[in-house]
Amino acid sequence: MKAPVALLLAPLLALSAAPLAAQIFAPGAKLEKIYEGGHLTEGVTVAPDGAVFFSDITFTTETGMQAGHILRFDPATRRTTVYRSPSGMSNGLKFDAQGRLLAAEGADYGGRRITRTDLATGKSVILAGLFEGKPFNSPNDITLDAQGRIYFSDPRYLGHEPLEQPVMAVYRLDPDGRVHRIITDASKPNGVAVSPDQKTLYVVTNDDGLLGFDRLPKGTPARKGRMELSAYDLRPDGTATFRQRLVNYAPEDGPDGLVCDTRGNLYVAVRNEKRFGISVYSPKGDELAYLPTPERPTNVGFGRGPEATTLYITAGGSLYRTKTVLPGFHLPARP
Repeated sequence: MKAPVALLLAPLLALSAAPLAAQIFAPGAKLEKIYEGGHLTEGVTVAPDGAVFFSDITFTTETGMQAGHILRFDPATRRTTVYRSPSGMSNGLKFDAQGRLLAAEGADYGGRRITRTDLATGKSVILAGLFEGKPFNSPNDITLDAQGRIYFSDPRYLGHEPLEQPVMAVYRLDPDGRVHRIITDASKPNGVAVSPDQKTLYVVTNDDGLLGFDRLPKGTPARKGRMELSAYDLRPDGTATFRQRLVNYAPEDGPDGLVCDTRGNLYVAVRNEKRFGISVYSPKGDELAYLPTPERPTNVGFGRGPEATTLYITAGGSLYRTKTVLPGFHLPARP
């Protein structure tokens, strides 16, 4: 797949009303479209070599039973190719400290599991496929801590598969393979991110009031629940306790994915139809900047090395990028 001609929008600073926007987005930065043509792009993350990986979630009821794809954008050639198809209906993607690709595979004929792929060999292993002997609901997003522990959310937005977990939760997967359910009070958790100081686990709640929007007629009314960005105290043993709600988006739609920069600021993909785009918050929840996007965003991810101030954004069926002042936070590489 070839990347389309870049779409350049107005300078970000002119679009943002936040007074501290100049400290977040680079002066004169523009939003550039570098891929289009997906169904619902998600889970953008950058490999150690600078290649950009992202999911294309192909709802089976809308795409003629396509089975999901993981796409790879090469910044040097500006070409996007299919890295893996079927993807297990992957959603959130992350690279661990050893440069291996982690994928949260969802429902709708997906794997409903967490997998890890060695890019050198292409071989994958299943890290977590069951909890208490039952399949997960639909793993959605992934984050990691400095001890190599993986945290992932497990809501359900679509899919025909039975729900066998008693709650939509956040789980911790330890390096020894043990899985722990650590957050059960987030209603319908979506995006997750560990702070650079390792003391906070940020959790997005996006409760659309549905368990299978793909199986209902469009426009079917539903009672939406909590739409929040919350902070949980993350203890050294990997347990987490609710601390505070940072942002309440209700009654509008809440966010999806999020990442941190090196100062701990949060770059959040907000799907509020009245004001969708990337909102940047301080660790206390104060909005520092706001970047409108042409399509409703789903996730964000920073580049690495010389491109650590490049912010990639999945939105609609596209992939965008722009420049920031601060570099993104990444765990140090380990052999």
